[in-house]
Amino acid sequence: MPPRRDGALALILKPGREKSLLRRHPWVFSGAIDRVAGRPATGDTVAIRAASGAFLAWAAHSPQSQIRARVWSWNEGASIDESLVGERVADAIARRKALANATDAVRLVHGEADELPGVVCDRYGEVAVFQFSSAGADRWREPIVDAVLAETGCRTAYERSDLDVRQLEGLSPRSGVLRGELAAAGVEIVEHGLRYGVDVVRGQKTGFYLDQRANRDRVRALAAGGDVLNCFCYTGGFTLNSLAGGARSVLSVDSAGAALALARENACRNGFTSARAEWLEADVFAALRGLRDAGRRFDLIVLDPPKFAPTAAHAPKAARAYKDINLLALKLARPGGLLVTFSCSGGVSPELFQKIVAGAAADAGAVTQMLERLQADADHPVLLSFPEGEYLKGLVLRCR
Repeated sequence: MPPRRDGALALILKPGREKSLLRRHPWVFSGAIDRVAGRPATGDTVAIRAASGAFLAWAAHSPQSQIRARVWSWNEGASIDESLVGERVADAIARRKALANATDAVRLVHGEADELPGVVCDRYGEVAVFQFSSAGADRWREPIVDAVLAETGCRTAYERSDLDVRQLEGLSPRSGVLRGELAAAGVEIVEHGLRYGVDVVRGQKTGFYLDQRANRDRVRALAAGGDVLNCFCYTGGFTLNSLAGGARSVLSVDSAGAALALARENACRNGFTSARAEWLEADVFAALRGLRDAGRRFDLIVLDPPKFAPTAAHAPKAARAYKDINLLALKLARPGGLLVTFSCSGGVSPELFQKIVAGAAADAGAVTQMLERLQADADHPVLLSFPEGEYLKGLVLRCR
């Protein structure tokens, strides 16, 4: 059932707490709310009003979350209905058409950046995979799925709303086929000429890290002729690109046996021989220490760890983990070697991440040059008014 939209349903803010909304930040936190007008249910559309009563936005109500409301529209005259949702989906998909030349796997909808808060949709060939992480998104699930399939012609819709954050919204995890069926042969995509099997049922995120597309291509250009170490390799994205770029050898490390097995399969899919690819199922921190003790050295090292800090409150603990792995990696780099290091933690800003890596370099006694900053690819845009959306950041460093 679509959410109700009723001007009598409203969240009235405390005096002075409208400033972030006037800057178009799309979230309203519980501490900013003075009172609730009416009895809005979970997912209902409510008016956000300043203490003076002035209209600020239409938003989806989430009474169990610290993020009490997520903005649908800043226009008081807007109707929050299936037509608006369909237009937003169509616009988001149209903005990504330029990527079709490089891949058949694209993020079609990216939450707040596409004015569809809490909605993620990734396309893998003929399969559209959805995540609905907020109460408002969950209530508009069916119209959103219908709109994506109508715009793309995808035959299958699969849901991966198994995120921990749904519990904060008072929502249960949910996964499974929404439309059509998954092929028995599995899902395969092509990106920059390389073929990948994608596990949309059990894989990380929706099955693949689409945000790293441009960075995988960048690593391909950096890997020629070198010995490469790919840490937290998952299903082998940076590994395959290193091999395609002419790496002499690639050692890929991950603690997840299933991911490592799919990485091996992906190498075989693309005809890469075992002589150039080495695989290690191990804790990366322990593996880095073992490689250091064994005297191994590499020309290119890639660090793409999981999210150590989902929020800013986790940043101090995450900083120690980021420092440890970068320090160990720097000790494994040959003179003139490269370190490509990432953080996908929303709670760690680009400035803090650079500071952490600089501290690791100092402790490693390494003189390093920063050559490039890296970010998510173009199908993961960031609103200037919503810096929380800038979760992926990376650095390319040369070790002198």
